[in-house]
Amino acid sequence: QLEDGHSGRLERTEDLWLKVRKDHAPRLARLSLESRSLQDVLLHGKPKLGRELGRGQYGVVYLCDSWGGHFPCALKSVVPPDEKHWNDLALEFHYMRSLQSHERLVQLHGSVIDYGYGGGSSIAVLLIMERLHRDLYAGLKAGLELEPRLRIALDVVEGIRYLHSQGLVHRDIKLKNVLLDRRNRAKITDLGFCKPEAMMSGSIVGTPIHMAPELFTGKYDNSVDVYAFGILFWYLCSGHVKLPEAFERCASKDHLWNNV
Repeated sequence: QLEDGHSGRLERTEDLWLKVRKDHAPRLARLSLESRSLQDVLLHGKPKLGRELGRGQYGVVYLCDSWGGHFPCALKSVVPPDEKHWNDLALEFHYMRSLQSHERLVQLHGSVIDYGYGGGSSIAVLLIMERLHRDLYAGLKAGLELEPRLRIALDVVEGIRYLHSQGLVHRDIKLKNVLLDRRNRAKITDLGFCKPEAMMSGSIVGTPIHMAPELFTGKYDNSVDVYAFGILFWYLCSGHVKLPEAFERCASKDHLWNNV
């Protein structure tokens, strides 16, 4: 009877934790994003978008000459297509805001929700961040020497170690998520897949070549970042951005996923 009673209590605790993870945490993060964005736009106004610096699956990064006393800045503009992406973006804002003091993570200066984006056809979240010189992919293509490459490796390790010390797992360590300043010192960016280790749901996320095998079992921990760093370190040692032969033979993205 005692065992049954404790088992029931553990199940109820797990159900409660699941509800916190899936419902309450994203909701609170979104409230924080909305309130901070209102405060930032009242204090500093809406940032002016400059030239495009790059784009991903859901967002575009622009140059911003100055905003809120910071210059130059990088402005990440995201139009969340659904509730899940709203929640993910709000959590990314939360982690960036709470971790922004570390020198190996890209700093977040502020956020603005643009309700008139695209001529009023959509709502965009603008994350204003420090502007760095280039990403590691571009750095390797430009021919970085061995000494700065090894220093970059240590910088990335320092950033990952800090995230793990805060109980967070990045889950998407890769060349384009490591940014370099003009001295070729590295900072980790893009916390969109970042999750507290205790709250990971076993979802499969990341970039195929950097994904640890255990990710596909749904049971993993912060060691997946160590595996991803191992792949990144292989690039740093080789000094080029060419895919390993087994991946280069893949005819399409679907073929690549199947191989992984």
